[in-house]
Amino acid sequence: MDSSDPPFYETYKALFDKAAIEESRPTKREQVMFASSLEECEPPLIDLSQLDESRDCKSEIARASREWGFFQVVNHGISREILERMRREQVKVFRQPFEKKINEVKFLNFSSGSYRWGTPAATCLKQLSWSEAFHVPLADISGSDGCGSLSSTMEQFAGTVSDLANKLAEILAEDLGHKSDYFKENCLANTCYLRMNRYPPCPMFPNSNVFGLMPHTDSDFLTILYQDDVGGLQLVRDGQWFAVKPNPDALIVNIGDLFQAWSNGVYKSVEHRVVTNPRVERFSSAYFLCPFHDTVIKSCGQPPVYRNFSFREYRQQVQDDVQKLGQKVGLPRFLL
Repeated sequence: MDSSDPPFYETYKALFDKAAIEESRPTKREQVMFASSLEECEPPLIDLSQLDESRDCKSEIARASREWGFFQVVNHGISREILERMRREQVKVFRQPFEKKINEVKFLNFSSGSYRWGTPAATCLKQLSWSEAFHVPLADISGSDGCGSLSSTMEQFAGTVSDLANKLAEILAEDLGHKSDYFKENCLANTCYLRMNRYPPCPMFPNSNVFGLMPHTDSDFLTILYQDDVGGLQLVRDGQWFAVKPNPDALIVNIGDLFQAWSNGVYKSVEHRVVTNPRVERFSSAYFLCPFHDTVIKSCGQPPVYRNFSFREYRQQVQDDVQKLGQKVGLPRFLL
């Protein structure tokens, strides 16, 4: 590892030593869970070029959200130039020395805690995320001018992806017969987040598929992901894990927990994860459509599956569970 990489091995040496012993006698379940070769899947691919003219396009979006919880979009209106510039700036900022990145307040004018790596609460290797990220509130971006053109690039990327996220959310709301401006009123630029991810190579356990990001669901309404062609994203479908085949021309959209609760379980927030590559690093950028902290999420169907809760309460419950249990519990905490 070079000076830009977080000190994963030094910090989590005890977990790696324990895993090395367990790897010599894995259970059948662990062999399945960490299979290095999973069957590939391709979530529904939706062409948005006919979005304004075709009801079929909107129906495809709603159907994919019900059946998969994931879908891909092409002709989405975000230029290749913006996407490539975002990737270049992202690579550049992650190439900075680790000691500089952990001082994100001074380095980038981001809020304290925006730079994240590893899993502080991990008690075993399966709870460790072998990755680093800048998880940035959009309100921070306009002031983040400490690293050249990063700020303006992030701002342009977030602005265009935000428009797409709101358009998709409105379509999904309308399909349920509800007011389409709900998301414009509750999910503003200063309530959403942009996350830049880097997954360094993990050569220590090439046969174990150490998680770059441990299995989870997203705590938002919608996530829009721009990823490279390395691969590593996996999702659950019909109770089985599948590897998502990278499509360089598509953005990936997935339903978050808040949309599942708001839709009364109609749209599915699907568990997903990222596995590391032993030789190649992976980059992705994710936009999270989130409401105000005090926004109350109410199931729109009857009888309601979930009790009412605020976004603030949900985030706090997730944080408490991660600290106590080493993993997120999520929506099951709020079932009626």
